[in-house]
Amino acid sequence: MRYLLLICFEASAAANAQPGLTADSQAWAKALEEQGIRTVGGPLGPISDARSVRVRDDQVLLEDGPFTETSEQIGGFELINCADLDEAVAVAAQHPVAKLGTVQVRPLGEE
Repeated sequence: MRYLLLICFEASAAANAQPGLTADSQAWAKALEEQGIRTVGGPLGPISDARSVRVRDDQVLLEDGPFTETSEQIGGFELINCADLDEAVAVAAQHPVAKLGTVQVRPLGEE
């Protein structure tokens, strides 16, 4: 089954993150690729480049940035293949960002 991992953290936590967090995350991703678990993933660009799109009454409403009701931001994503939710949670718990932020595990719907 496929799962989407949303890598989330507070902007202040990311700025103060331990040195080597990117290298640790890349090593984590490479290990999962070698095991055939990781499909695709990576970091997202800066929030300053994000746009939120809504359509209301057939009119496109465009806003700068992702406006959500949370202090955490989505900084990256991973698409993984696991036997079940328990395995996906175990994989997510090994992500380096899980120590300072949140890794949300979401099963993908069937196509």
